[in-house]
Amino acid sequence: MTENVIQWMGLYPEEMREELGKLGEKPFRAGQVFSWLHKGARFSEMTNLSLSLREKLSQSGVDQPVEIRQARVSHLDGTKKFLFSLMDGNCVEGVLMRYRYGATLCVSTQVGCRMGCRFCASTLDGCVRNLTAAEMLGQVQCANRELKEERVHNIVLMGSGEPFDNYDKVVRFLRLVSHPDGLNIGIRHISVSTCGLVPQIRRFAGEGLGVTLSLSLHAPNDEIRKQIMPIANRYTISETLDACRYYLEKTGRRIVIEYALIDRVNADEQCAEELAKLLRGMQCHVNLIPLNTVKERALFGVTEDQVRRFLDVLEKRHISATRRREMGDDIEGACGQLRKKIMREENP
Repeated sequence: MTENVIQWMGLYPEEMREELGKLGEKPFRAGQVFSWLHKGARFSEMTNLSLSLREKLSQSGVDQPVEIRQARVSHLDGTKKFLFSLMDGNCVEGVLMRYRYGATLCVSTQVGCRMGCRFCASTLDGCVRNLTAAEMLGQVQCANRELKEERVHNIVLMGSGEPFDNYDKVVRFLRLVSHPDGLNIGIRHISVSTCGLVPQIRRFAGEGLGVTLSLSLHAPNDEIRKQIMPIANRYTISETLDACRYYLEKTGRRIVIEYALIDRVNADEQCAEELAKLLRGMQCHVNLIPLNTVKERALFGVTEDQVRRFLDVLEKRHISATRRREMGDDIEGACGQLRKKIMREENP
């Protein structure tokens, strides 16, 4: 993609009016184009637009910048893992999960990631580039086409990439995906996960969006966190949780604490006691995640007994916590696993 090619789906309606004006079109056409694009339509399918306008649109930019390159369906729970192709040849992943309250899509925000968390496969090859808002929306559009009669009901920005490392484009995506004339996904049905970029958390609190903020904490103290998350060398847990409390104060939204249990690193009962003390009095919920083993980093998952003992400690200390349901284990469901596998097959 060259910079002068417009990704039309990533424009706000007022920006679309401006661009269409440059093409000699009347302002009301922007509403029609915006509506069509957010329904997942191609330019050729916009039947209430003139042929000349459709040609202008296709000559100046692109309609749907994401395609499904590969899809795998779990035989265990029906979870669907996508490998999405981007127009520059890069690819990212998405995971479509079915729950009783609707379909949830895990969306990627970057090609790869530069945060360097040792337990995450997405970061093994670093960050190639940020995704545009249109490319994030394109992932949702692809999932909706797969769902056919149903639609994506919930979105979690927990795919590859650190959302707050791509701050402006992520905020644009959130405003577009919740736009009443677009997909109109309720902002309270969206979660954004961060490893803890403190200034961005505080800035995000002022955006007026009110999405659920999920903090990838994964350790009860700075010493352990520094072993597995390089971001801990920049911001302490105390600074990070203070920023989360500020977000909670500004939005009224309970914080979700993501905690991957890693054998012989952060999963014993002493760590559970320390975590409970750390979170005491904070309006939050702990999501315990048995680690998907990352062999490249010699990090291994835990037994069900270890999960139960950790959870018991938190519950006895009156910390709201659950064990996250594992989905898509048979289809490289965790972040970065499928993309990494395909890259290795194509570049042995």
